[in-house]
Amino acid sequence: MKEPVLQKMQTPGDFTNGGVNGVGQKDDFNPSAPPPFKIAEIRAAIPKHCWVKNPWRSLSFVLRDVLVVFALVAAAIYFNSWAFWPLYWIAQGTLFWAIFVLGHDCGHGSFSDSPFLNSVVGHILHSSILVPYHGWRISHRTHHQNHGNVENDESWVPMSEKVYKSIDHTTRMMRFTVPLPLFVYPFYLWTRAPGKEGSHFNPYSKLFAPNERKDVVTSTLCWCAMVALLICLSFVVGPIQMLKLYGIPYLIFVMWLDFVTYLHHHGHDEKLPWYRGKEWSYLRGGLTTVDRDYGVFNNIHHDIGTHVIHHLFPQIPHYHLVEATKAAKHVLGKYYREPKKSGPFPFHLFENLVRSINEDHYVNDFGDIVYYQTDPELFKSFKTKSKSN
Repeated sequence: MKEPVLQKMQTPGDFTNGGVNGVGQKDDFNPSAPPPFKIAEIRAAIPKHCWVKNPWRSLSFVLRDVLVVFALVAAAIYFNSWAFWPLYWIAQGTLFWAIFVLGHDCGHGSFSDSPFLNSVVGHILHSSILVPYHGWRISHRTHHQNHGNVENDESWVPMSEKVYKSIDHTTRMMRFTVPLPLFVYPFYLWTRAPGKEGSHFNPYSKLFAPNERKDVVTSTLCWCAMVALLICLSFVVGPIQMLKLYGIPYLIFVMWLDFVTYLHHHGHDEKLPWYRGKEWSYLRGGLTTVDRDYGVFNNIHHDIGTHVIHHLFPQIPHYHLVEATKAAKHVLGKYYREPKKSGPFPFHLFENLVRSINEDHYVNDFGDIVYYQTDPELFKSFKTKSKSN
């Protein structure tokens, strides 16, 4: 009953690639159709021990990552050569990203059953990489509670056609010109996404309820303390040295974060649906997320690419996600999209990223089941602007 309605929602130009925005390309499977199973069935398929949080095991990952961070700093200071610095930047930026993931687990409560331990560790880890722990934790909770919802989602949510047409040229260029979208995270923390208002640092932002303001103030103060520490260290070792030791790895971390989080929800070979109104449900939204294989980085960044089960059940510790996913596959069926196997380095994902950024621009203003649309004039306008300048 849904398919005719879906087709009415699309414009004539949407019928491409043998289906409606790619729907129906493989065995006529429609990813927007309500699944024939309930979330309780997925939960029941996951072994009970996968839900158990071991704080000592979680802390061991923190210790591992922190020791590697300081070892890399020591090695960079010791060698201090331009042959070593690029290797240091990539490795350290990747470790910053791994530390972010552990702080992310604290925010979900999958790090331990202790809210106090989660908060202390989360603040230490996230503040060290200039992320306001509670501000981000709360907005990320909103993302998980509304994943796949055009109107209420928070992370890499698609713009409606009306919002898309209202944003200025500079914003469009930042959002749709590779590699610029890989540097947007700091801007998102301050201003959120186009069409949304608020800041992760402002306790009176629309992101937060009144009873969450004290938490946001605490995290913002921790963030400020880290900035002050970095400034002091710049006076001690010099700003250029701090740029090499911290600044460039921070940019690598931001690129990792934007790269991975974007591909969690975009860039699949088939177009995946987004929902509004009565068509949205927690389960249907969660099933639009995508698992990714990052090769040697899977273990380094704590299996964050195993994302579908994480989105549905964020309280499962990261070290159980792979097992939980394997156990749930027979329930998910075609709603689980097996990730393409990666070599040691996930170079294949760059193709997915570039294609999606070039094609996935906005969704229709109306309709409860929508797919990304492409603006054929976007890059023509970029070229026109460039020539006129």
